[in-house]
Amino acid sequence: MMNRRLLAPLSTLLLLSLPSLANDAAAVETPTEGPAEAISDQIFGPRVPTDLAFGAFQRGYFLTALELALPRAGKGDAAAQTLIAEIYAKGLGVAQNDQRAAGWYQLASNNGDMLATFELALLYQDGTGVPKNRARAADLFNKAAQAGYIPAKYNMALLHVEGIYASPSLATAAALMREAADAELPEAQYDYGTMLIEGAGMQPDAEEGARYIALAAAQNLAAAQVDYATLLYMGQGVEKDIEAAVSWYARAAEAGNAVAQNRYAKLLAVGEGVPLNLEEAAMWRSLSRRQGLNDPSLDRLLVSIPQQDLATAEERARFWPATVATVQTIMEIPSVTPPADDQPASAPATERDAPTPATRAKPQNP
Repeated sequence: MMNRRLLAPLSTLLLLSLPSLANDAAAVETPTEGPAEAISDQIFGPRVPTDLAFGAFQRGYFLTALELALPRAGKGDAAAQTLIAEIYAKGLGVAQNDQRAAGWYQLASNNGDMLATFELALLYQDGTGVPKNRARAADLFNKAAQAGYIPAKYNMALLHVEGIYASPSLATAAALMREAADAELPEAQYDYGTMLIEGAGMQPDAEEGARYIALAAAQNLAAAQVDYATLLYMGQGVEKDIEAAVSWYARAAEAGNAVAQNRYAKLLAVGEGVPLNLEEAAMWRSLSRRQGLNDPSLDRLLVSIPQQDLATAEERARFWPATVATVQTIMEIPSVTPPADDQPASAPATERDAPTPATRAKPQNP
């Protein structure tokens, strides 16, 4: 199935658009360039003036970032307007206000910031802070995509697959999806790989499809890890390698993917590609069940597990990802009873009884 998650990783994407915030009084003044600076520029490239607003944002000083960005935003600085929108959209240091965020995104979009255009499209897509309007969202996605904004190209590819708010065209979708995949968006790599395997909008190519899915899996996209594990298990587009498949299922299971937990449990229950371990299999079954995935075939594989091992497995699942031993250790730490008010802790009887400087804890550097 196609992966239809929309991309809005603002903590990462802000890096693409906000360096332009350094342009007036909030930027640190750069000294006149001399011979040493000229050589440095030749080696490292031209220097970007320090941006105090974005620097404050990155360090978590959101109110300071807001204060520094507001004057520039009032002068039409699109990147500053986007920064303010992000602060209100996520409620960073201020009360969350979707309507105000949408207004700032709109101003930034009008001033040419494609990140703001993309985020505004997401708001219209979901009806957050603005009336839900998928046609308007599609127009904004298209505007950002036409300007070369990669996440918007990915979303436009999905819209062309859907064929309601963009022309139905698998070929156009495939072309846009490949651009986003080659720009290393893991969701696009996963979806483009799936399109290649299925021959959606292009000639099928199982090997190339498996390669793109592997790229997405390597970027920790759990759904891609599950599919790549299955390709390895079946030998589809790649050489069959059950042990490698087990490794990818385990990785996705550790990330909390219910399908991976179920399949990893099955392999553990029969000892295929991994040593047989019914208790471990029962633990992963319990975790997948917790997410609503019930599998009678897995239940049959575990029918012979001893009752004590089953109880241990379910107890481990209760505390997962912490181990039961870790939890028991924490619970067994003795509590310290403070002295009663009428029995104050005794002070050193003499100066000799006080800790010497050598035995006192050294303060840690902040």
